[in-house]
Amino acid sequence: MFGISLCADISLKKIHHRYNSLLRIRQYEIALKRFFYKHPRRVHMASDIQTKLDELGIKLDSPAVPAGNYVPVLVIHDMVYISGQLPLIKGAIEVTGQVGSSVSIKDAQEQARQCAVAILRQVSTVSDNLKQVKRVVKLGGFVTSAPEFTEQPKVIDAASELMVALFADNGKHTRFAVGVSALPLGAVVEIDAIFQLKS
Repeated sequence: MFGISLCADISLKKIHHRYNSLLRIRQYEIALKRFFYKHPRRVHMASDIQTKLDELGIKLDSPAVPAGNYVPVLVIHDMVYISGQLPLIKGAIEVTGQVGSSVSIKDAQEQARQCAVAILRQVSTVSDNLKQVKRVVKLGGFVTSAPEFTEQPKVIDAASELMVALFADNGKHTRFAVGVSALPLGAVVEIDAIFQLKS
């Protein structure tokens, strides 16, 4: 009788454990459905961002480390401030020179795009891989230019267009684009940025 009672007790415990497990799974499923019902746009935007990153061929791998005594990213409340980013490829500058002299506008635009990607990598470290980005607020573009070159906005357009391609209307931002005689490491372009996070 004791053996039968013990077996019955163990069976009841197994049934109880399985029931509780199924109950927890069911409660989790209900919670997920409620979240998707209340926040369909948030879930869609999160997946949409990753889809657009894939389409644009952008990987949010390791961001560049600072080249001096400063921090690359600073978050104050819901604002994200990104230090100037260079177009580094595997830690090196591939194109040097002055736009309007030894560097074409097309090549400079590609450098600007690389700067934009570097900015996104920095922002991703404080925004759950960009899922918490509310909008792009500002870009500041510096272009190493020959004295007579005055089309800096056309160069920085490449970075602006990437932001809009990724965030749509929330990627539209204020901006400046200026010419300079030289940039760190001989870079053609450097861009800093300000983003806003979702509250």
